[in-house]
Amino acid sequence: MDTDLADTALAADTVGLLEGLCTTRAIRRYRDEPVPDEALRDILFAATRAPSGSNRQPFRFIVLRDGEVAAQAKALIGQAARRIWSAKRTNDGYEQGSGIEVDSPKARMARTMQDYVDGFERVPALILPCMVRYREPTPTEGASVYPACQNLLLAARALGFGGVLTGFHGLCEAPLRELLAIPDEVFMAATLTLGRARGVEGRGACREARFAVGCATGDAIGEAGRAHAAARIMDAGTALTFGRREPKPDASRHLARDPLGNRNAFDDNMLREYLAVAVQYW
Repeated sequence: MDTDLADTALAADTVGLLEGLCTTRAIRRYRDEPVPDEALRDILFAATRAPSGSNRQPFRFIVLRDGEVAAQAKALIGQAARRIWSAKRTNDGYEQGSGIEVDSPKARMARTMQDYVDGFERVPALILPCMVRYREPTPTEGASVYPACQNLLLAARALGFGGVLTGFHGLCEAPLRELLAIPDEVFMAATLTLGRARGVEGRGACREARFAVGCATGDAIGEAGRAHAAARIMDAGTALTFGRREPKPDASRHLARDPLGNRNAFDDNMLREYLAVAVQYW
């Protein structure tokens, strides 16, 4: 990835916050095209802006695309996805009642889901949101990772992409942990797929957008530094890390204040201070 990406500003928001909130929906059908590095940089950076308990920022993101390891992980989750959907299709009665009516919402959902799981290994980007635990598991610990997942989906919407959050990884978590070297203390929160929508499903949910070029990086999932949010990109034998760094002591000078005195806006210098480039080969 071009090392100049870290010095480029985030893409302009052409959608608007309220419109994005009201029109972001589950996208399960994707065009056969990759998600560009610059778009992933902006999407993952937005994910790291999410709130977390005590501002610990324990979230990590593993992004799987086209590499050998990515293909193996996609195969594992794809098999799990088909098993889960097969059971759900039967248990939830998708093949009876209104499910047998070709144009019913139930039948359309069944077709979409079948298409989704059958082609799971071909999704442009598969993201595994994780959380590094800093205490014993609690029923509410997801509150420190799922807001980041929603930020990710909203940012994807803003840039003309779409995705959906699932729990498919749960059926193959043990071999997945071994393959991706995910430590035991890391909570695997979800399976999230991402791409540019195709067909009717994408109408009204995704727009063409201008992309800013950038690469945000942080620590790998097992390294020290609890305040870092990181993503490992596994494609073409290369792992790239995206993430948020601990602010420098004087970083507050780059935060703009609104009329109410809230320090809530980043300027370009803050963005550059938070980001750096790191490339690892797998």
